[in-house]
Amino acid sequence: MQMQTVQQNIVHSGIQSKADKSPVTVADYGSQILVSLALMMEVSGPFSLVAEEDSEELRKDGAEEILEEITDLVNETLVDDGSYSMSFSKEGILSAIDNGKSEGGPTGRHWVLDPIDGTKGFVRGDQYAIALALLDEGKVVLGVLACPNLPLSSISNPNGSSSGDRIGALFSATIDCGAEVESLDGSPPQKISVCSIDNPVNASFFESYESAHSMHDLTSSIAEKLGVQAPPVRIDSQAKYGALARGDGAIYLRFPHKGYREKIWDHAAGSIVVTEAGGIVTDAAGSNLDFSQGRFLDLDTGIIATNTQLMPSLLKAVQDAIKEKNHAASLL
Repeated sequence: MQMQTVQQNIVHSGIQSKADKSPVTVADYGSQILVSLALMMEVSGPFSLVAEEDSEELRKDGAEEILEEITDLVNETLVDDGSYSMSFSKEGILSAIDNGKSEGGPTGRHWVLDPIDGTKGFVRGDQYAIALALLDEGKVVLGVLACPNLPLSSISNPNGSSSGDRIGALFSATIDCGAEVESLDGSPPQKISVCSIDNPVNASFFESYESAHSMHDLTSSIAEKLGVQAPPVRIDSQAKYGALARGDGAIYLRFPHKGYREKIWDHAAGSIVVTEAGGIVTDAAGSNLDFSQGRFLDLDTGIIATNTQLMPSLLKAVQDAIKEKNHAASLL
């Protein structure tokens, strides 16, 4: 799907706001339909998809124009691609979007999809990812991250690279088999691993571009406790997990504001790419992420990801910083 073209052409009419005020674009819906179609065509057995979007907003008065745009985009993409000779009516588009309404859970197999992770980055022309994972009996066993705007080599060293200026990276990981990256146009896959930095002073860390997605004051307090010198690298989407998995940085911190509940599609694919690259992904208590509880991730305070060497000191800094923040809040 020509996401870059859609990203370049996106106009205000192609953006809606959901009930939680997060933006959703023609491309979010189009991506979800095309990925779910490919899965249904290619995967045998019972089909269950836990995906971010549903058709509710598109069934409301005033959504006719955006529904028409989605229908045109999907049908044009199917013609251009040529894999499936079919086309969708508007009603077919609505029901195809709702193929992603599964609740997931601890039994059976469920695909988990964020059709465009980092929609604000997508709208801004920055980083985003198409993130797909497979849950088997509540455990992530496979993850794929397509990051069309991420350099294939490294974001920490964009110039000194043998792969030139190639943009677009596809990360994949299968349980107990490691993680790989290849170009979106299909270069040979390369094994990847997290960095081996063991001194926090030399570590760089990733956090969300949007301050609404993560408490930047808390992450800067954690960095200070660790003695991290480098400023944070702020990028959108699960592209951060991919960049961490290949060693572009050493730490990823995400601490949403109080009351926010993480969704499984925002972390399932990215977390297995990091763990299969030799990293660790936990919540602030040091517990593994539990993807078996339905569409939401219930966890302690936030998400931290790093290598095995840095995790003990990082976990301590996280817990100390949270205690201090809570203490300061209790004095107000």
